[in-house]
Amino acid sequence: MYKAKKPNKAAVTHLLDLEFQSRRNFIDSNALKEQDRPTQILQAYPCFKELDHTMDELRRIIEPNNCQYISEVKGRWETFYSKVQFYGVMKKVMKPPRTLNGVEHAIAVFTALPLLFPSGSAVPKKVVPISEALFHILTPSEDPDTFVHRRVLSSPVLLVGEENCMVVAGTTPVVTFEKDLLHEGLLYLLAYYYAFHLTYPKCIATLLSVLQTEVLVDVLHEQDATPSYKKAIHEWKISNEVTFTVSRPGASCLARFYGSV
Repeated sequence: MYKAKKPNKAAVTHLLDLEFQSRRNFIDSNALKEQDRPTQILQAYPCFKELDHTMDELRRIIEPNNCQYISEVKGRWETFYSKVQFYGVMKKVMKPPRTLNGVEHAIAVFTALPLLFPSGSAVPKKVVPISEALFHILTPSEDPDTFVHRRVLSSPVLLVGEENCMVVAGTTPVVTFEKDLLHEGLLYLLAYYYAFHLTYPKCIATLLSVLQTEVLVDVLHEQDATPSYKKAIHEWKISNEVTFTVSRPGASCLARFYGSV
């Protein structure tokens, strides 16, 4: 049905709803090696090459009965995204932005995030800076295929090109989206971690765990609540309590802070 010239999206979604449990049993089983999952899952379910179907799968996994879940996630992400800008300046890993929008600012936030929520594990030598575990900016002369095959990690990554962005899992190109949506790129990465049942790389596990609990509102398993995660989330919450509860009517905390720098 999906491979038809004009697939009926609603019908595909309905079938995905009906066979959700059997699909998750297949994906979550040990029959699929983690490094092979993206390719094999996309062969069986090419619909996951579309962001809408993948985001809907995220909803099915976390809150299957909440049809507003994805819009709520995007709302929480916007709040987190705005607060983390202040937090980054406070922690001295970001400069006060000239604008709260735009591709350049999204890149600045993504670069800072692994530093704001560090993991206790060592970073692979070739993953420098650590933000390369999340995204990579392609140069005009750089071949995306060559980059992904040389990459140390096999986890999902955002490739930022001159005109658009791409999610790649392992060496498999998954989906392309408009560059204007880059600020939502980490939500797309998380959706593919869930849809493909992938393990967080140790070097960014704390960051992704924070996003899991704060943005997706999905509880961590007790064994995944590492000392690094507990420390990072504690500092984050303390910062929010101290900074964002002190406000002046008519002005946001970010506007006041940046105006005073």
